[in-house]
Amino acid sequence: MGKGKLAKFADMATYKNVFQYPYSVVSDVPFAMRGRWREDYFGNQNPIILELGCGKGEYAVELAKAHPDCNYIGVDIKGARMWTGATRALQEGITNVAFLRTNIEIIDRFFGKDEVQEIWLTFSDPQMKNPRKRLSSTFFLNRYRQFLQDRGIIHLKTDSNFLFTYTTYMVERNHLPLIARTEDLYAEAEAHPEASSIQTYYEQMWLARGLNIRYMQFQLPQEGPLEEPDIEIELDDYRSYHRSKRSSLDTSK
Repeated sequence: MGKGKLAKFADMATYKNVFQYPYSVVSDVPFAMRGRWREDYFGNQNPIILELGCGKGEYAVELAKAHPDCNYIGVDIKGARMWTGATRALQEGITNVAFLRTNIEIIDRFFGKDEVQEIWLTFSDPQMKNPRKRLSSTFFLNRYRQFLQDRGIIHLKTDSNFLFTYTTYMVERNHLPLIARTEDLYAEAEAHPEASSIQTYYEQMWLARGLNIRYMQFQLPQEGPLEEPDIEIELDDYRSYHRSKRSSLDTSK
């Protein structure tokens, strides 16, 4: 029988690779390692790459194993899920990955200017009725600019046609440099080896259901205003893992 939530939280309180700063805590206590992740935790000057909304941390751990010359940090507020990746990293001695349990809305409080080189958004909730909460919205892109190096790379890997289409319009409207884009990642796997080489548990489930996995990679310049696309987008017509349209509407901006 697997561990319960309380036991997992007790474990994580002792893990050296986990930092827990939910909104209620960090609002009163500044994060001392902000701008010093390389010096104070990783002990090297390698690039730092974030996975936002990391869930169980499978993707961050696999990326860290595949790229020992990079530092990875998985970020999520769901500690019971994060326990899986954090535990595995400790058991396997993977030292170039850490986990930060916090609200992504305040992610800019944890990293200094130009401290991060890349961001992965892996199977984020598409938030079809709330643009502000989409991890590729102007609300979040403006936060990423505060710590992502100029023209740093953002990867979007998703099963949601809605989120993929929305992000495509965001990139086009704001003239963000597009590096790669495919509506069927595994049909073009050879062209995107890094994105196609790792599959999470739920990704395998979605593939088994016949859902295409979409992938996009673009740069985020630090300068210039960002604007939301004013375009109606068809809502996803499938029920993904714990997701539904939550609305009788067929489109949303």
